Amino acid sequence: MPRPGGMGRAHHDGNSMSETFIQYIKCVGTGAKHNRDLSYEEMQDAMGQMLTQQATPEQIAAFLLGWRLKPESVEEFRAALAVIDTHSRHERVENGLELGYPFDGKVDNPYLFPHAAALLAEHDLRVVVSGGALQPAKRGVTVRDVCRHLSLPANLHYFDRADYCPPLSSLTPIRQKLGIRTGLNTLERLPGAGRCDTALIGVFHKPYVQKYVEIFGPRYRRLVIVKGNEGTPEIFGRCRLWVHEEGRLEEHRIDPARYDVDYAKSFTPIGADNLLKATRNPTESLASLARLNAALWLWAKGVAKNLDEGWERLDG
Repeated sequence: MPRPGGMGRAHHDGNSMSETFIQYIKCVGTGAKHNRDLSYEEMQDAMGQMLTQQATPEQIAAFLLGWRLKPESVEEFRAALAVIDTHSRHERVENGLELGYPFDGKVDNPYLFPHAAALLAEHDLRVVVSGGALQPAKRGVTVRDVCRHLSLPANLHYFDRADYCPPLSSLTPIRQKLGIRTGLNTLERLPGAGRCDTALIGVFHKPYVQKYVEIFGPRYRRLVIVKGNEGTPEIFGRCRLWVHEEGRLEEHRIDPARYDVDYAKSFTPIGADNLLKATRNPTESLASLARLNAALWLWAKGVAKNLDEGWERLDG
């Protein structure tokens, strides 16, 4: 398997750049016997070529598919994230908590973040969310949809990827045509647009917890990972939660019933209009669930020592 040499150190014209990218496709797309992880420098160059679209759309799609199937290594994720950072604009949000949502949206249940954020205004906690155009694979309602259709509290800061990282946003048509999740679905969740020192991210599967710690942990003083609803950082039922701080990872269990929160969540799609309507006009039980999530955010930020204290701080 040939190794591309000297990537990222010299200028290439369009033709030679296309040829070098073919070598990266071969690294991830020639089968289990011959696939290999890219080095940090190679992945930086590959990500750079995708963001500048010096690689063709067909090449980008081929690489993203092969990269997903190989699968991705933590070092590759870190390298790609570092390159995305260089193509992104950031604006520090003081005393902010960054929430990491999937860009493929929600389909079964409403969002909680507008209401939970409003509960925290008097605690001087600012909430940061990022969004953009819908990505594969769900056809859900996105954070961008919510932020465009609802009035947001003053302490909720929304960053749109079309503004903070146009090169990554420009890959949307390629990703939509590919139609599946890729490594970019992981990286885009926590872009660091608000330069917060604390973040809360949702996870689908427990094996990704350690991977998230290794990818995102060095970027935050405190990283909280929760097995939330539809892969979001929002709690809708009993779940596990992991707190990473100062090199330690602690696991906790959360049961909303302990706080007399009883919300009957949906397990089937409710439709975009109904989802936005339920988000805009929450029922009493959904409002209680938003309060529980706000208490979690106080704990995540370190304002409260634990979830119980966070809940009490919001008790009237």
